[in-house]
Amino acid sequence: MDPETTRSALRDFCADRLGTDLAAGLVRLARPGFALAEAGPGEAAGHSRFGGRAMLEPGTAWPTCDGFPLSLIAVLDVDALAPWLGDVLPAGTGLLNFFSLDTDSEQCDPTSYELALKYNSFAPQMGKVIAARSAHAVETTPPARSSVFDPVAWAATPGFDFPDTWDPAWHALDLGPDADHMARAMPGQHVEELLTDWSKRPGALDSEDMAFGWPKFPTGSSPMVPWGEDPTIYHHLLQLSGQDEWYLGGDGGWMHWSIPTDALRTGDFVRAIPTPDIW
Repeated sequence: MDPETTRSALRDFCADRLGTDLAAGLVRLARPGFALAEAGPGEAAGHSRFGGRAMLEPGTAWPTCDGFPLSLIAVLDVDALAPWLGDVLPAGTGLLNFFSLDTDSEQCDPTSYELALKYNSFAPQMGKVIAARSAHAVETTPPARSSVFDPVAWAATPGFDFPDTWDPAWHALDLGPDADHMARAMPGQHVEELLTDWSKRPGALDSEDMAFGWPKFPTGSSPMVPWGEDPTIYHHLLQLSGQDEWYLGGDGGWMHWSIPTDALRTGDFVRAIPTPDIW
């Protein structure tokens, strides 16, 4: 189904179970997103992939942390995903290159450990997102000491995503006058309890690797944004639960990149930051 048909079916699904008013508020929380999986022949979403070489416009500086090169983790071909995203970001954004400081893979340079001790994993210096226009982007040779992971092309299944159960975004949902104190304290959990067949909704996304939509946090938290900022003003860009060659946070962790919604709408990816979930 196309995005509008799917959203309409989702609205009907929710209204049948929650009533018109609560369903309308719930559907307003829905964001277009994509479940990412290894692509079979002919399934790749444009240039979208884990690993490989960065696709940058000539003359673009390779991102660094205190002069030490970050590593290319993934590329999203936003032009290929655009029909489902609508006005989430500017038309013609092209490709998004996701970089992070590699401190955990077998390739990582020992210098990265020193930087990891200086900065925490949520520091803006630890990850960057660089956009490149598709018509101008070329595969770019990484500098020395930057890890290069084997490329895995991605297929992208579109749908509509909702906040994690404990995400503060749920508090914007009006539960109606009959909701009790516990429902108002934990609105995400309350809605999930009402929708026992939630996994069967139109446009449902079920994947630990996600593009756009909302971030999921196994530790039951919300995006770790700079101190004092409101996490609800951020929009999710990419979630990676882990790869064979690269993983985050010692024993485990899911990597995320997020960006203030106003910056996303203007294509100001300089303001994108890493928002990982580490345990």
